[in-house]
Amino acid sequence: VHLIPVNPVREDGLNPKSRKRIMPDLLTEPPATDPLYEAHVYCNIPTIAERSMEGHAPHYFKLVSVQVLIRHGDRYPLYAIPKTKRPDIDCMLVPSRKPSHPQLEAFIKHMSKGTAAQMDGSLSSLPRYPSHSLCEMGELTQTGVVQHLRNGQLLREIYINKHKLLPSDWTAKQLYLETTGKSRTLQSALALLYTFLPDFDWKKINMRHQWSTIFCSGSCDCPMRNHYLEEEQRRQYSLRVKNNDLEKIYVDMAKIVGIPTRQLRASNPIDSLLCYFCHNVTFPCTKTGCISMEHFKVIKRHQLEDERERQEKKLYFLYALLATHPFLNQTVNRLQRIAEGKKEEVFVLYSAHDVTLSPVLSALGITEARFPRFAARLVFELWQDGKRPKEHFIRILYNGADVTFQTSFCKDHYKRSSKPMCPLEKFANFVKRDMFLIFNSTSYYDACRRRAL
Repeated sequence: VHLIPVNPVREDGLNPKSRKRIMPDLLTEPPATDPLYEAHVYCNIPTIAERSMEGHAPHYFKLVSVQVLIRHGDRYPLYAIPKTKRPDIDCMLVPSRKPSHPQLEAFIKHMSKGTAAQMDGSLSSLPRYPSHSLCEMGELTQTGVVQHLRNGQLLREIYINKHKLLPSDWTAKQLYLETTGKSRTLQSALALLYTFLPDFDWKKINMRHQWSTIFCSGSCDCPMRNHYLEEEQRRQYSLRVKNNDLEKIYVDMAKIVGIPTRQLRASNPIDSLLCYFCHNVTFPCTKTGCISMEHFKVIKRHQLEDERERQEKKLYFLYALLATHPFLNQTVNRLQRIAEGKKEEVFVLYSAHDVTLSPVLSALGITEARFPRFAARLVFELWQDGKRPKEHFIRILYNGADVTFQTSFCKDHYKRSSKPMCPLEKFANFVKRDMFLIFNSTSYYDACRRRAL
């Protein structure tokens, strides 16, 4: 089931009520409920240079570690609308074709030489870049590669050029890299690393394989997490059944393609239609008629309504807390070890999916964040106070917007602090203790076996 998370936040990441606009663009920014505007944001087509808030801190602070969780870039659909021609998208990388990147040609050459990399298990058999003249299902597109080449370049300018996070003679020990076993997540990670690292050396790339899309590693046994996910899916289903406009659209589309409505719904047409929309390809037609922008708008609008209701019902939030604890716990443990002066990985990259990012945003309490667009990035920065070297702080950024004080554990701190970040111990206390309060528990194991209050 394609779970659609959380309320929209505008692309500058700020609460609509906040007056501190980073990019005031009041005349051209439509309301958040416009389904076509939301779809454009989701596509994340690389056009204008992005402005970001990563790496901002008072001058006496030192950046000591950065952990990045990304969603893979633009991909071909995972589902096909039955009895229609698949969207005609070319997954060969052609530097002269738009969207492109100045380093795309060098990236292709470099990727074809990657025999020295250390790749866990099944990762070694995956292709390093997309290369089919008609994309395969779920394959990363050229747009997807370019999105992450741009992400890597942007992070390099801030973290390498400005903050010197990695030296030019960096070693494999300074990186921790992990991806799910899909070619689109591995290729997205490689594209980002190619433009990010001071020098992309295959011998220093050690990519670990994560079999779970929620990155729960060895702590995946959690019966109540599955219970809340099932409840959330039931909520989704009942909202869909109540939506008469949506039902009419599905009936109409099913007639056009000549299949039962139930079969059309099961083929998850929004996934396929988003690909047509993002690549500016005409929606499919049959002898009976064409799927239109109106069909697309109604389905997309329902997704946005679903996000809003999900916020109110809290079932997804309970699922998210249990789904993301193993990942957040690993993140906090690493940050604490670095803060204690242990030589740990200073740059961490997790390459994942929308179903990885969404629950993390929800669990952290970043309720205004949009559903993860293609090539979305969530960044955890660890800073050391130069005046009090024992004190460490974190900043959390989503697609370049500082969302630190939207988190449930640092909302109140913002009112009392002059520093633009959150004490590390507040994040640690949240992950180790406060996440379980709603379950009337003190540990992950116990919360996984007990209903929420």
